Parts: sequence; C-alpha cells; structure tokens
Amino acid sequence: MSLKIIGSGFGRTGTLSLKAALEILGFAPCYHMQEVIKRPSHIKKWQQIADNQPVPWDDIFANFEAVVDFPASIFYQELLAAYPTAKVIHSVRDPERWYDSTAETIYRAAENFPSWAAKIIPPLGNFIEMQEQIIWQRLFNGRFPDRTYAIQRFHDYTEEVKQHVPPEKLLIFQVKEGWEPLCDFLGVPVPDVPFPHVNDRENMLRDFKRLRQTFTLLPLTIAALTLILLWQRSKLSRSVRKVGQNKPTSIVISDGVRNP
Repeated sequence: MSLKIIGSGFGRTGTLSLKAALEILGFAPCYHMQEVIKRPSHIKKWQQIADNQPVPWDDIFANFEAVVDFPASIFYQELLAAYPTAKVIHSVRDPERWYDSTAETIYRAAENFPSWAAKIIPPLGNFIEMQEQIIWQRLFNGRFPDRTYAIQRFHDYTEEVKQHVPPEKLLIFQVKEGWEPLCDFLGVPVPDVPFPHVNDRENMLRDFKRLRQTFTLLPLTIAALTLILLWQRSKLSRSVRKVGQNKPTSIVISDGVRNP
C-alpha cells in the first residue's frame, strides 16, 4: 500500500471531515493526528523526525492510502518526494476563524493535562513534546500567540504549497464546498451520502472539559481508594491479632501428651 493522497492543510481546517470523506471515497485508511494518539510508537517516530533523525516514511504510512492534518501535513514536500504519484489536497478555511478555533482547542490542549500526568504517563508527555516541537516551534517559530503573525503564516503557507506542488496535482479545498470539487479532482464519482462534517469546536471543548474533570478527580479517587485499602488492611490485621489472642493454649507434660 502506498500513499495516494497527501493533505498539506493545517489542523482545524476541516481535516477530520476530510479524513472521513476520503475514506468514504475508498482512500482508506486515512492517517490523521488521531492515528498518532492511538500509536505510542508513532509518537516516538514523529519525535525523531522533529529531531531531524531519519525515519523511513513507510514505517509510518505503510498501511495507509491517505494522510491529512498535523503533524504529517507540515512535511508535505518530503512526502511528495517519497510518493511522487500522490495528489495533494490543501485544506483551508477563513483565516480569522481558523485562528480562533486553533487557539481555543489544539493550542490549549496540553493545558487539560496536569504536569504530573505527563510525567507518569510517558506517551502523553511524548505527545505533548512532539506537538510543541513540530507545530508550535517548527511551524510557528514559537509565535502562535501573536495572532497577526499566525494568520500571516497561514496565508504564507498556502502560497508556499502553491509554489512547491504542480498545479495539476494540487487542490485547494474547503470542506464547505462538499463532494463535487473533491471528487472531480480525484476522478471518482460523487457518493450518494451527505458530505461528513465532524469534530466541530463545541465537541472538542466538551471533550477537553471531561478530561479536566477526570484529571481533577483522579487524585481524589486514588487517595480515597488508598485510604479504603489501608483501612481494610488495618481491620484485617486487628482481626488476626484478636484470633491469636483468643486461641486456646496447650500444655506439654512430660510424657509428650498435649492437654488443654
């Protein structure tokens, strides 16, 4: 299996909807940041890539026909060189709305995890570090909080994609356009199902809220369970001592007969 579709668009440009659409069209499975989260070994591979260590692309994409979203979209040139027959889809949206959505969701994602969680759960810590290295430092030079800079980077990146990808291999796409331009570009018929629209900001924020609640309650839950176990252990110890104290004693007489 070889990549047929390379997504070069930023996260929060409808990439999860695009992933679902491509899989409906038969370009499945489609790689997305969600696939990274599911695979701790891939997190380490992306960390190696961020550190400029060579990682064969097939080690990541051997079982995928398409890829969209961060972190892979940042490496669209390298991927196109490795898979020269692939087509490139550059997903975009209104830059102002893109910035608001990104700032409120994926940029703040790490804030939903307390620092201790990243330390005691290595894949989580590695994932947060990988995002920081590849997205917020490599792509935005540590300046994403500067709204003007980030939006200009959004514009500039689209122009860079246009310069580096041959026009016949490139589609600039907004998911609100639906099936027609996507299917025309890929040379496939329009399916008889609605175009998927998933992962809106409200759903993501609701998921983040659940995460915060979980990690807030987790230490309390662990403490309560620890107290219960300690209490049960103390209770068992007292019971054992009580049984020992009430056990009948035996007297050994000279002829070896034990009488109570």
